[in-house]
Amino acid sequence: MLIEINDLNTFYGLSHALNNVSLNIKKGEIVALLGRNGMGKSTLLKSIMGLIKPKSGKIVFNQKNICGQSPHKIAAAGIGYVPEERRIFPTLSVLDNLKMGIKGGRINFSSPEAWTFEKIFHYFPFMRDRTHQKGGHLSGGEQQMLTIGRALMGNPGLLLVDEPTEGLSPAMVDTVRDILLDVRKSGVSILLVEHNFKMAMSVADRVYLMGKAHIGYSGTVEELANDPKTRTRFLEV
Repeated sequence: MLIEINDLNTFYGLSHALNNVSLNIKKGEIVALLGRNGMGKSTLLKSIMGLIKPKSGKIVFNQKNICGQSPHKIAAAGIGYVPEERRIFPTLSVLDNLKMGIKGGRINFSSPEAWTFEKIFHYFPFMRDRTHQKGGHLSGGEQQMLTIGRALMGNPGLLLVDEPTEGLSPAMVDTVRDILLDVRKSGVSILLVEHNFKMAMSVADRVYLMGKAHIGYSGTVEELANDPKTRTRFLEV
């Protein structure tokens, strides 16, 4: 198992944001985390990434408990994060945005699995001719892809992706979907938070559904597709 989360509890003040949350992801999987707004999906990603400190529980990644560690240590362990707000550096060039994702400032060219600029340009062709363009001048969809590319430059084994298609056109949604599938083929596992049910179901292997602060359902994509009562209970679809 690549990552196992067991009985995770996270609070915002006195508010119990995650209540004994448990899930796991295997190597080479895309796992979708779905649910209505305010259920705790983004909080779970931030808790994994160390941006919020859980009060209790375990997050075991590559057989090491990383729960409560600082974000830079978790990134160094091999987890990348694509936040909902994208958070590119708008005044920096596309190339400099990508450089910000490189761990230690150096690319490990000795590894055939290393993400290099050339590899990024293969998956994101528009960046090749726009390396010197400022990130803030890109479209919303292009900024989303830049954020994914920046996270990949850290060579993660697991990518946490929060609402990647929010506000994008249908054509760009399809592009992001294809990119996530390509990233999975490259060997990177993905935990995907996504409001677009159809898109999530088209890429995921398994699905977790969140109720208020807890996991209410887990199953394969096929099982959820054949369970309309569960979809009605947990999702706005």
